Amino acid sequence: MSELKEKTVKGVMWSSIDRFSTQGIQFVFSILIARLLLPEDYGVVAMLNIFMSVSQKFIDSGFSTALIRKSDRTDIDFSTVFYFNIAVSIFFYAALWIASPYIAAFYNIPLLEDVTKVVALNLVISSFAGIQSAKLTIAINFKSRAIISVSSTVLTGSVGLWMAYNGYGVWALVFQSIFGSLFCTVMLWLFVRWMPRLAFSWKSFRELFSFGSKLLASGLLDTIYNNVYTLVIGKFFSSSALGVYSRADGLAQYPSSNITNVLQGVTFPVLCSIQNDMERLANAYKRFLRLSAFVVFPLMVGLAAVADPLIRLVLTDKWEGAIYLLQILCFSMMWYPIHAINLNLLQVRGRSDFFLKVEVIKKIQGVIVLCVTLPLGVVAMCYGRIVGSLLSLIYNTYYTKKLIGYGYFAQMKDLLHILLHSLVMGVCAWSVVQAFDSRWLQLTVGILAGAAYYIIGAKLMRFEEFDELVSLIRKKGK
Repeated sequence: MSELKEKTVKGVMWSSIDRFSTQGIQFVFSILIARLLLPEDYGVVAMLNIFMSVSQKFIDSGFSTALIRKSDRTDIDFSTVFYFNIAVSIFFYAALWIASPYIAAFYNIPLLEDVTKVVALNLVISSFAGIQSAKLTIAINFKSRAIISVSSTVLTGSVGLWMAYNGYGVWALVFQSIFGSLFCTVMLWLFVRWMPRLAFSWKSFRELFSFGSKLLASGLLDTIYNNVYTLVIGKFFSSSALGVYSRADGLAQYPSSNITNVLQGVTFPVLCSIQNDMERLANAYKRFLRLSAFVVFPLMVGLAAVADPLIRLVLTDKWEGAIYLLQILCFSMMWYPIHAINLNLLQVRGRSDFFLKVEVIKKIQGVIVLCVTLPLGVVAMCYGRIVGSLLSLIYNTYYTKKLIGYGYFAQMKDLLHILLHSLVMGVCAWSVVQAFDSRWLQLTVGILAGAAYYIIGAKLMRFEEFDELVSLIRKKGK
């Protein structure tokens, strides 16, 4: 195995351990905590998502990606970004502290003033570890990241569960996030033995910002758009409705975004290393795209099929409002890896200008869809997300065709057999669920039937993606 391929396989393995061990543990804790708290507790915290996410985008400003992509990066580059991150985080913490009473008044929830002041501390704490995190990615050292993430999740989950059990309500979620940021920062400093120089280079800043600024602009558009639903639902509906929507959205994102983040986190530095070899880049890109769809499509369709018994068993009937929303959102989030990998290629090729143009077009379209569906209610807004996701595929693949000759129709042709196989599997799993009265049997047999159909069918129909995935798993075991 070549050194690059070996790094990729090991990176995927440890990144998978990181994401799924962390998210698995976090999922268990979130279930236990959700059984103790109310939907409105989650709704209160979700109301701050847009403010925190926008602030975090400004703090990073695309510098992390710029550092990872830059082949001749220096210690001065790292130090410059380090001091920038801290300065901007302090600025935004102060801004949120001042704005906290106005945020509370906007949502008409007085408790939000105090919650905002505490939650915003996450910005300052995490800014001290941005460089350490980037260095682990550059080194494709996902083993250390996995150790940090898993240990942090266990600690913070325990804190949140203890506080929820003892009746702290929304503050259990608040302090869980604070402890998470603090512990991760300390661990990153222990694992990455790097100290900033007492130097700040304006030349380095301008060079990195010339690339990162376009990612910042596109990232802001994406962040605002992704969080505008929580903003609008929190404003025009109840905190309970927002809590239910956030829970459904979180469950829909769990398999899709985690698998995509594993692939992106590993493939980005790998693809950057071959960015000038267009033939290798195109072949690697196509392989990553098909593999991600082969894994994510059936997971999302299967999740929609077993959503009813899953939520009623795991979260109890008080969360039943999330069932239908989850089923809808699964068909929006199933396309997430295709979007992300297409956009990833633009960053690899250094075309952050294309990235920004695509994001502007998609967000204009997204706002139009939101405005049309808002008067019709939360369910209609979720259907609108499916429409937006499908339209975004056209925009995201436009520049991919220009760069490597692999556009919308070529991608859909390559993915069609996976999509159809996943949809048939979903129908089979849903039919099995309807055949039983016991929720435990509905969930267990539904999952097993769906998985068996998908795996056996892929093997019998000789899916190349199945053989490649099996090959990768075998190589990881050696």
